[in-house]
Amino acid sequence: MSHPEHALILKMVEKLDGVIIEAGYSPDGSFVLHDVEEEEKVHSLRYHSEKLAVAFGILKGDCHAAIKLIARVTEREIVLRDANRFHHFKDGSCSCGDYW
Repeated sequence: MSHPEHALILKMVEKLDGVIIEAGYSPDGSFVLHDVEEEEKVHSLRYHSEKLAVAFGILKGDCHAAIKLIARVTEREIVLRDANRFHHFKDGSCSCGDYW
């Protein structure tokens, strides 16, 4: 909440949430480990840190570079799909050869 662009990030999360719900996404409250009402679980899922990070990355346009670094520092392989292709991020590089 202390981020200077917090309101803008929340607007993007809400926009994305609407789009993915139209595409068939249905929040699964079973992933929320708190004993709260279903409505609060859905709210928690909507504003989860990963969704905030993705929204920020989309707003700032540096998703590709950031995800390459995330894959490297976490020592994980991350697979994502954009409008054109799948991207396989591993060891700080991407399968697209930065052609995205």
